[in-house]
Amino acid sequence: MKKKTIKKTGAIALVLLSLALSVIGCGRKESEGKTKVVLTEVAHSIFYAPMYVAIEEGYFDEEGIELELVNGFGADKVMTAVLSGDTDIGFMGSESSIYTYVGGTQDYVVNFAQLTQRAGNFLVARESIEDFSWDMLRGKEVLGGRAGGMPEMVFEYILEKNGIDPENDLSIDQSIDFGSTAAAFSGGQGEFTVEFEPHATLLEQKGDGYVVASLGEDSGYVPYTAFSAKKSYIEENPEIIQAFTNALQKGMNYVNSHTPEEIAEVIAPQFEETDIDTITAIVERYYEQDTWKENLIFEEDAFELLENILKDSGVLESNVPYDELVTTDFAGKAAEAVK
Repeated sequence: MKKKTIKKTGAIALVLLSLALSVIGCGRKESEGKTKVVLTEVAHSIFYAPMYVAIEEGYFDEEGIELELVNGFGADKVMTAVLSGDTDIGFMGSESSIYTYVGGTQDYVVNFAQLTQRAGNFLVARESIEDFSWDMLRGKEVLGGRAGGMPEMVFEYILEKNGIDPENDLSIDQSIDFGSTAAAFSGGQGEFTVEFEPHATLLEQKGDGYVVASLGEDSGYVPYTAFSAKKSYIEENPEIIQAFTNALQKGMNYVNSHTPEEIAEVIAPQFEETDIDTITAIVERYYEQDTWKENLIFEEDAFELLENILKDSGVLESNVPYDELVTTDFAGKAAEAVK
């Protein structure tokens, strides 16, 4: 945690400072009393609407947190920032915490709040398909995601659920950088592409593609993204983690009690490059597929499902201890305290 310090310049300066603080009043004291927390997110996406509601509605301020939000542009970079101490809290796919634990990291990362419970990406085709079935991907070229990342693993998990071999029954192009697949698809690459928002909706608006399936709906409930921090940081700063989680729960309560139009209006300042109609359409798409949890508790059965997806993908050999990589203490207290 980074703290501001005041240089001592003598007794007179201290007296003047005390007088100034007494004149300024409670508002200034509250502002100066906030704790700086650096949060690095895996991407800046409407998929994470409850977090942006918490920011825009001032819930972190209410909990005494001065939040600095940083875009990490990928889970690997977020995890590196967390482990190096460049960020206090990371927001990413919780598979990353498993990778570092298995890799032998001593001060490993612990998940303390789950935000999304469904995958946030969609399958986009070149033509509109009314009665899409996953069998239609046999023999096709699909622009996929990074090997070992949640988007790709969930995609392969769905294929296998539908009796399709990801390696032999179709061609999955994993060579394109995250965020660049939509442009590649518009340029003529692939017959299908797996896209997050806003890219899926923007492809539709341009007439370059059509959403034919939701990976979130077809994969079922999956612990897609979670907030985490190093074990040592959580042990040393439980009050910060609790305040942070309380603010998130307020954001979660908001999205579960307001319309997509109202949610879109609140988070619009976070997406100034996107018009309000597009934001609303994307929020509604996520809203209708039950993307966000009612609370932030990362349940054990959800963790076990994640492990099964990792094992099916060949990136995990055996289970890891849930009790070491997940704590539900903070989310449980927030669910009770924040009504």
